[in-house]
Amino acid sequence: MNFQLHNYQPDTEDLKTVVIKGLQHSPKQLHPKFFYDEIGSKLFDQICQQPEYYIPTVEQEIFAQYADEMIECISSNCVIIEPGAGSTKKIRFLLERMQKNLPTMYVPMDISAEHLQRSAQQLANDYPELSVHAVCVDHTKPFQLPDEIPAHRRVLFYPGSSLGNFKPHEAIDFLQELRNQGGDDSALLIGIDTKKDSDVLNHAYNDAAEVTAAFNLNLLTRINSELGTKIAVDRFAHHAFYNKAKSRIEMHLVSKQEQTLHILQHEFHFDAGETIHTENSYKYSVNEFQTLVTKAGWVCDHVWLDDKHYFGVYFLRAAK
Repeated sequence: MNFQLHNYQPDTEDLKTVVIKGLQHSPKQLHPKFFYDEIGSKLFDQICQQPEYYIPTVEQEIFAQYADEMIECISSNCVIIEPGAGSTKKIRFLLERMQKNLPTMYVPMDISAEHLQRSAQQLANDYPELSVHAVCVDHTKPFQLPDEIPAHRRVLFYPGSSLGNFKPHEAIDFLQELRNQGGDDSALLIGIDTKKDSDVLNHAYNDAAEVTAAFNLNLLTRINSELGTKIAVDRFAHHAFYNKAKSRIEMHLVSKQEQTLHILQHEFHFDAGETIHTENSYKYSVNEFQTLVTKAGWVCDHVWLDDKHYFGVYFLRAAK
């Protein structure tokens, strides 16, 4: 058997704590890691298919053009670890091109156990010669990898610009944690979104099919489902915009009217127009990102960009 699931999934208590603490905060906020229950994970896969959301298309173009160079950097004798693996679609692009020189092990990590098990098991079925150890864990916090994962030549794979969800100081902490988990001979292949025209960014997070809106609002549906609350989801609306001063997209849930939410013996009053801040997506120039990773203990070896410089893929090595 070439597949194993290690389930360290956070329990409902974590969601309850984050919801109460976040709604007591001023301004109100919720952590984006809770977007990714089974429904949220499926909605995010649909977001990646929307024409306005350029990141998957542009990133795939970069991988298609430079895959051989990336694989040469990675080398075959390694363990590939992918935090936030989701549907495992992106690693397939590399595995297909690695042919017989597959990594010694692939370790997908995700916070949604059901989604992770289904996608990782399918990948293991498609690559029976590849050892797959799926780890359900909150990779946004310090984590411990199972003992079965070899400690040598770990290559971390973090595509899709998920690092942009962290504030810059949090991104440094997270990259340092990856550096610690990887070890002195580790590497990191990572994608990050670049700064660009505000209209392009605003359209990307406000698609015409309103899939991103459904994804954002599903956070309230999940709270209802897991905490037994009765939030009227239709009393909130999705709002996303590019905050140029802070170089980030902000996503919010806007209260359409004055209302009070009752959540586990707590009451939270909302004025009409008041928001819950649910996500940031920071954008970086190449120089800014290289400076950031240096602070986290990495050295940038390669940078690959698309023709419009909409997106960047970086190959980093652990600084000695």
